[in-house]
Amino acid sequence: MNIKKILYIILGCIGVGLGAVGAVVPMLPTFPFLMMAAFFFARSSEKLDRWFKGTKLYKNNLEDYVAVRGMTWKTKIRIMIIVTLLMSIGFVMMGTKGIIVGCLVLFLVWLFHIIYFCFRVKTISTKKDNGSV
Repeated sequence: MNIKKILYIILGCIGVGLGAVGAVVPMLPTFPFLMMAAFFFARSSEKLDRWFKGTKLYKNNLEDYVAVRGMTWKTKIRIMIIVTLLMSIGFVMMGTKGIIVGCLVLFLVWLFHIIYFCFRVKTISTKKDNGSV
């Protein structure tokens, strides 16, 4: 096994670990870390890629996005709330220190994030228990 594959496996495991923590801790995002894990596992090993795609963590958070390049409104809203909470902490901390440029940058990044998730990420309907969409 070459060093590149070992590095991909390590980075994939870090992504899964942070994604799992993010699924439990409301202030840590899950989605980007699981995307990172999917990216690195796909490049490291077919066996790890199959394992990861079979996990509940993948199925609950990434499967719909990967399959149809979209998310349900519930997932979009959850991501937007978490990002808003995290960014507002930085916004308040910089605002109390009088760092106006930092607040402006955070606001613009937040605004872009909201616009992107609302208008660029496809919205899919929620899955029903009987398997229909």
